[in-house]
Amino acid sequence: MQRDADALRDTGVTGVAVRLETPRGTVTARSGVGDLVTRRPVPKDGYLRLGSITKTFVATVMMQLVGEKRISLDQTVEQVLPGVVSGAGNDGRTITVRDLLRHTSGLSDYIYDVFPDPSTRTYFANRWRAYTPEELVDLAMRHEPAFPAGTRWAYSNTNYVLAGMIIKKITGRTWEQQVHDRILRPLGLRQTDTPGTRPFLPYPHTADYQQFTVDGPMVDTTIPYRPFDSGADGSMTGTARDLNHFFIALASGQLLKPAELAAMRNTVPVPQDSDHPEGTRDGLGLFSTPLSCGGGYLGHGGSGFGYVIRAATTVDGRRTVTVSAHSRSADPRTAARQEDALRDLIDHALCRTT
Repeated sequence: MQRDADALRDTGVTGVAVRLETPRGTVTARSGVGDLVTRRPVPKDGYLRLGSITKTFVATVMMQLVGEKRISLDQTVEQVLPGVVSGAGNDGRTITVRDLLRHTSGLSDYIYDVFPDPSTRTYFANRWRAYTPEELVDLAMRHEPAFPAGTRWAYSNTNYVLAGMIIKKITGRTWEQQVHDRILRPLGLRQTDTPGTRPFLPYPHTADYQQFTVDGPMVDTTIPYRPFDSGADGSMTGTARDLNHFFIALASGQLLKPAELAAMRNTVPVPQDSDHPEGTRDGLGLFSTPLSCGGGYLGHGGSGFGYVIRAATTVDGRRTVTVSAHSRSADPRTAARQEDALRDLIDHALCRTT
């Protein structure tokens, strides 16, 4: 695993951290530096931005509510949030809760509205701005849907902004409160949080660096871009230790009853041009990805300016790994090499038998 972490560093990633849980114990690896100024080591079990792995927590809460008969996956968005999804051909009467959770709604992704110009200037100009969930959904509603709901798959953060709004509507409490009460507190995940628009990571943490233009400088983006890092689609923070224990608990049935876990793992194909490994399928807040040694793993990834994080667990939850890479390149070829190295690391970690 250390060789694989070093290989990921050698593609140009400034800092890499890996944590693997197995029946025989925990294995960790670190490579690179914690920041480019002091060149300090990558910290042990440092705090991380979870990015879109937040979606797995939100989907788990939603599936608990399904199990409690407080909502149905077949309910439409219009039934729960009347009038919210409308305009420009969008119709909440045709989109179900299931469509939101597995990205088959066809709704536009609001992130293209809040960051239309990928540049250092835009990052610094807008990184402190925060939007309400309603404002983000309104931005998405300006665009026609990509396809009729349920007919295709396309990843859209708007789906989980709506999921967070639905949780609040049917429970009277925010998705953040529900995640704390239903997942973090029962599992004792004390280093995981839902900070909302609070921008600063607790210490220790590794600095994140984004290259906005090919051959351009590495820009310190440890402070997140709040327009898309503050909601139910990607705002949580935590540690690799906590994240591994969450996925172990989810895969082993500690958080959901068998029927709800099976529904969460009921997947649809992900198109090959969607930047996921060949054969990947998407469930409800969980991706299923083939392993080179046979079978597959469940997990989710998260990314923002300057970081990529992946959490993955074997179907039985016996081997679980979290990998964080703390810089991102603007060069498509370099980015592809980094993605390949990251995928190889996960595959090797979960396929090993010792």
